[in-house]
Amino acid sequence: MEIFMYREQLILGVVPTKRGFLPMDEAKRQKDKFMAKIRGMFAEEIVKIVDIDELCENGILFEKAKNDAVIAKMQENHIDALFVPFCDFGEEECAAGVAGALKVPTLVWGARDERPNGPDTRGRDTQCGIFAATKVMRRFGVKYSYIWNCETESEDFARGYDRFVRVAMVIKALKHLRIAKIGERPAPFMSVQTNEAALINGIGAITVPIYPVFIAEAAKKILAEKGPEFQAYAADMKSRFDYSKEGEENVEKIAALVMATKDAMDEAGCTVGAMECWSSIRMSLGVGVCTAFGELADMGYPMACETDVNGAITLAIMRAMNLYQDSSFLADLTIRNPEDDNAELLWHCGPFPYSLKNPDCPACIESDQEQFELKQGPLTICRFDDLDGKYYLFAGEGETTTGPKTVGTYVYLKTDNWKRWEEKLVFGPYIHHVGGTYGSYKAVLREVARYMDFVFDDADEQGVYSL
Repeated sequence: MEIFMYREQLILGVVPTKRGFLPMDEAKRQKDKFMAKIRGMFAEEIVKIVDIDELCENGILFEKAKNDAVIAKMQENHIDALFVPFCDFGEEECAAGVAGALKVPTLVWGARDERPNGPDTRGRDTQCGIFAATKVMRRFGVKYSYIWNCETESEDFARGYDRFVRVAMVIKALKHLRIAKIGERPAPFMSVQTNEAALINGIGAITVPIYPVFIAEAAKKILAEKGPEFQAYAADMKSRFDYSKEGEENVEKIAALVMATKDAMDEAGCTVGAMECWSSIRMSLGVGVCTAFGELADMGYPMACETDVNGAITLAIMRAMNLYQDSSFLADLTIRNPEDDNAELLWHCGPFPYSLKNPDCPACIESDQEQFELKQGPLTICRFDDLDGKYYLFAGEGETTTGPKTVGTYVYLKTDNWKRWEEKLVFGPYIHHVGGTYGSYKAVLREVARYMDFVFDDADEQGVYSL
């Protein structure tokens, strides 16, 4: 069965600019280099590039009279983000005029000049022009990102472009996010409450109620019909998990629950969800939802436990940041590693994505819950939350480490200073749920927070001290 079935494509407008009186041949040389670089970095199904080759000489904007045509093309293609690379000093009216009209996340960069002006030759003055144009962009109300003045072939450029694509994908994801709210929160969990009405104006997200009983009834129908898609998926699950303690009947119920939940979310136009996972489905269908959550995450439909709406938004941020290519997980912060004061156990009762499993660890289903350890590697931890009308984004990076074996799904996070992390989480408006994803993405999350006007909480910066 295919995983990561839900995907999005970022549509990126690219509008190179040059100074009208500076040499075209040098500007074109620069443009050809960086266009080849960015076209080779992401497949088109991930990033579709909209250029201006047919509108401007050599696909470079330097005539203000062409602004309207460039803006119109970008609007017709519904671009999600804009890249304005400077081939030399550039034209302020062109660069700022286009960016100011489109008002999408914008990336600014220009290749580093190789030499200063000489008696017989003039350089490109790229850095100089960027300083000037960005001032005008600010006046036009443009929010932009910047890669410092570096060579096209440099790691700095590749890393900066990669990060911007991820930032823009997150902004796109949050813009019209629909969150399936499946059941109410468990009564003891006051901590997952959030102002759902405020989310509409605050970040553009809306919650859509879905009744758990409807999903349970749909799952029963799938079980009764046992169609070919169900049979293929149930067989796939059985091939991946040891279910000797769970029983074949329950595994098939879980498979039906996965399919029914995905169908309900599709019908509601939702791509992430938060579900009351304690009792409602179990009472109706006879199985719990933990394993189903892990399976849904690997299909691109991440689900937060305990109707944690802000947890669902956290997962939406991480899924988009991963460009819909890798799964993330929602974990409880539980205990410190008994063997390491700077490591923490990231655990939940059994809802982590199978795709993140340690390849050397067997996977089983017991009491409707997955049982396995996650793989080793770099981890980025993230939590979106709110308090008193403000939105916060906590983020930090660490490495996985080993620790005592436990039940459920789990991994240990090694930090540079867990005490500082713990103080940040306790004194910030956060709860025990955090999102985790493999890779190092704190810089991406920091930039997302700037675009979205979130308070960014950096795990590497000391906040309020504990006693």
